[in-house]
Amino acid sequence: MSTLYRKYRPQNFAEVFGQNHIKLVLQHELISSQLAHAYLFCGPRAVGKTTLARVLAKAVNCLNRQPDQFEPCGICQSCIDITAGRAMDIIEIDAASHTGVDNVRENIIAGSRVSPSLSKRKVFIIDEVHMLSTQAFNALLKTLEEPPEYMLFILCTTEAHKVPATIISRCQRFDFKRIGLSDMVRKLSHIVGREGVKVSKEILESVARHSDGHMRDAESLLGQLVNLGDKEITQADADLVIPRNDLAEVITFIELLANKDAANGVRLVNRLLDDGVDLRIFVSDAVEILRKLMLLKINQELADWLTRELGTNLELRMSQLADQLSLEQINAYIDQLMKTSQELKSSFIIQLPLELAIVKLTLLRAVEKNTPTAAMPINVTQQSAQTFSTPSTVPPVTLSADGSVDINQLMSRWEEFLVRVKQQNHSLSVILRICQPKSVNGSEVCLAFKYKFHKDRIADPAVKGLIERVLRETFNTSLTVEAVIDENLNTEMPPTGTVPPPTNEQLPLSNQPVDNNEQLIDNLLKTFGGKVVS
Repeated sequence: MSTLYRKYRPQNFAEVFGQNHIKLVLQHELISSQLAHAYLFCGPRAVGKTTLARVLAKAVNCLNRQPDQFEPCGICQSCIDITAGRAMDIIEIDAASHTGVDNVRENIIAGSRVSPSLSKRKVFIIDEVHMLSTQAFNALLKTLEEPPEYMLFILCTTEAHKVPATIISRCQRFDFKRIGLSDMVRKLSHIVGREGVKVSKEILESVARHSDGHMRDAESLLGQLVNLGDKEITQADADLVIPRNDLAEVITFIELLANKDAANGVRLVNRLLDDGVDLRIFVSDAVEILRKLMLLKINQELADWLTRELGTNLELRMSQLADQLSLEQINAYIDQLMKTSQELKSSFIIQLPLELAIVKLTLLRAVEKNTPTAAMPINVTQQSAQTFSTPSTVPPVTLSADGSVDINQLMSRWEEFLVRVKQQNHSLSVILRICQPKSVNGSEVCLAFKYKFHKDRIADPAVKGLIERVLRETFNTSLTVEAVIDENLNTEMPPTGTVPPPTNEQLPLSNQPVDNNEQLIDNLLKTFGGKVVS
């Protein structure tokens, strides 16, 4: 029985998840017949370099591919032979075991002088090319510079800095990236669907996070889960196979700090220590999560970018923490934990510095006391939530004769709709806040997004269902959602949690106009509460 990563190795461009910036260029070159004679694929291990090299070799030699197409057919004799690994004109060389100049002369230079026997072009795929010796690179240089027209070189390496500049200059270079969590989860979902095994999205996200962007690692780990033999993999089963990841525990730890729960915080630390967790790494992870929360508080538009590699469940918890904590609290947590990280190195009671930090952070009220109420900005969302919490305070929507909603009616209640969404999914409300309602056509609401990953998020059936349910609750009529891309859309947002300064109508008026700063401050204090502390 073959392993999953071999069984489900991509055989065409459509099956390659991620690396879109490379696929698009190669596809265009195939369609326009403007292929280079040599390519250099650089990047981390297990991200698809050799796989994409084989797909390119198959597309180049496909007997049924039309000039305006880029995908290999997969059924012609050339495609079948390349898939099976028996194509005589596709030569794969492992440079790690063929480092010498003699191997280059015998296997590459001599082979390049012979025309392809059955294929259109002869393709050399040289893996780990940086392992070649200096003499071998010099021998390869001339052939790589002026190869016969039927030759195609694809060099793959994880260490591009070890490849001579003279070689790199003669190749078209592509830099591969680690595969994103969402792309990896889609691939893993495809595999478990084909295998007939039920695995929750949370478990697949955990597998993807542990693979750290390496698809082969994720498929190998998933193979261990599938080999358990059950038709449904539970969390208990996954815990037996998936290496421990403490990000969820880190977020739990920060939640306990935010809730001023010192007792359970200390219990958590001691339990982790009993389980063999390195507290220094744990504190380092906590500082990294707090850093993301800090940046999230500075600009909510960073939410999707910062947390998309955490998975849906952890992303939601991060968003809730961002709502719960102030920027001052987050900074205080970071400062204290950075000091604790240094103290852990020399403490004779390993967990004591972290326990002391928990006590300081949960019992310390300095942040709240030193922040005057009058100086704190009003949170638009909280204010809106109070306004819309009581149905009787909301004027009913006047529908058209046919019960439909037009764009003006939609916009008049859009803020209320966002508040309702936020109560159920904070990160979704952030995405919707930077979209632009374009039109209402019958019962279909068209929403424009600047970025494709936002549009794809809305297209998720569960997310789309949530939006349509909240629309129905807000407008008392059934509405569907359609998302489109508008690259010219302005997504600028006002600073989080603030509103414009109050107008004169919002301030208590006296018989005399405000003519000095003292009167202005007095009006602000009456409106928002608080006191002057300095």
